[in-house]
Amino acid sequence: MRLPRIAPMLATPGGLPPAAQDPRWAYETKQDGQRVVVYLPGDGSVLLRARSGDDITAAYPELGALGGALGSTPAVLDGEILVLDERGRGDFQRLQSRMGLAHAPAMAARRAAEAPAHLMLFDVMHLRGDGLTHLTYARRRGELESLGLDGPAWSTPSAIVGHGEAALQLTRDNGLEGLVCKRLDSVYEPGVRSRAWIKIRNLLTADVIIGGWSPGRGRLTGLPGAVLVGQREGGRLRYVGSVGTGWSEDERAALARLLQAAACDTCPFDPVPHAPGARWVLPLLVGEVRYSTRTRAGLLRQPSWHRLRPDLAPEDSAADLP
Repeated sequence: MRLPRIAPMLATPGGLPPAAQDPRWAYETKQDGQRVVVYLPGDGSVLLRARSGDDITAAYPELGALGGALGSTPAVLDGEILVLDERGRGDFQRLQSRMGLAHAPAMAARRAAEAPAHLMLFDVMHLRGDGLTHLTYARRRGELESLGLDGPAWSTPSAIVGHGEAALQLTRDNGLEGLVCKRLDSVYEPGVRSRAWIKIRNLLTADVIIGGWSPGRGRLTGLPGAVLVGQREGGRLRYVGSVGTGWSEDERAALARLLQAAACDTCPFDPVPHAPGARWVLPLLVGEVRYSTRTRAGLLRQPSWHRLRPDLAPEDSAADLP
């Protein structure tokens, strides 16, 4: 059967709905993976399209068996591809080794054995020849759950209706990326970033020491484009990442003056990171950054500058290194 091509609906960043509206919303765990629209024509085949619309089917050969999961029933599904860690959470660093291999099937097969993918399904937009995008989330969710799609490499995680505060706290307690809030009466809006879906990302904070900076370009010429930061570990300053967002213009200019005053010729990080063009500074300035998680190597993912911490001495920044 020829299935309609459907762009995924997108969520808007925000916070929990007001408490009085809580019973009108469903809550799903926000996954740290690759968004995918799944096409099941009902002939045993499966087609996976990334959010960009690219065909990524060949990158995930272990999901091929999903083509027969519904028999001859055609469907278009929405979901997220993950690579799970030992605790069953999405590990984006492991997933990165699987992405971009749609044109390298032999390598994709090898990587599938090393870091198997898992598809988590959370919506259905077309089923048995009928479009469902005009139906409410509550009705689509019921249709999805009735399909019983739980297999060796795919599952249909549950959604919670109401209890948003508790659901958000549960994601925090379990170190998950966040929460997606979906209004029960909302229709599916292909390709639209809608207020009917709200995503809440759990951000962690860390105190870090600035050990260098990378010059900015264009309008940021002469100013720091990013600062290179680390944390103390066993008497050495270990590099944990580059932070290039989170400042106002005034804050960036003030930070530039502090960095120029602390300039030195020697890299304070041990070992020295790969940072072409970096300018080094004495490790005296402590800042606080926000980030989503850490890589297995201990680097901060998606770090954003929050504030300087003049109340902290550099030796106070030894913290939650893995």
